[in-house]
Amino acid sequence: MGFFTRRGKDDEQDLLSHLIFQGESMIEQLAQAHQSWGLGTADRWDLDQRTGLISWTFPHGTASAQAQILASYNPSAGSWLWSWANQSILPGMSRDSHTVREWGEANGVGAFTQPKVDVDDEAAASLAAVAVAVTRATGFYRGTGGAAVPIITFGAITLTATDGTTKQFTIEVAERP
Repeated sequence: MGFFTRRGKDDEQDLLSHLIFQGESMIEQLAQAHQSWGLGTADRWDLDQRTGLISWTFPHGTASAQAQILASYNPSAGSWLWSWANQSILPGMSRDSHTVREWGEANGVGAFTQPKVDVDDEAAASLAAVAVAVTRATGFYRGTGGAAVPIITFGAITLTATDGTTKQFTIEVAERP
């Protein structure tokens, strides 16, 4: 928790701790729910910023959803770059990131308002957890394949079998108490 700079009282620090815990729980629950259609087992994944679609390819078909890029995490450099500050991210792909920035501004948490933050794996996981909780994401994906790991949220899934039939997979997130 020392990673997050915070203005204010202990009860405000408690809010941040609560959001980290809530987000971690949400990420775990989302991962378990999305495993039912194969999240984490795809042969490959793609993200098209122009259409806003993330897709996963399997031998039996594809899964796709509207997506948002929260940030890029570079483990070897120990850095986190919010997508609202990343020139390579199209504006329509960073709406969730802007929501998190607005939350950080309203609550005085610098890690959510600075474009680039020095982080380790634990701090990156905490940033992602708060972002998932704040945006009420119904899907979370930590991309693979490069030095910078894209941190992505996504919505309802369309499953398309090789024969062309489709099914929808949706998760409802309960409102905050």
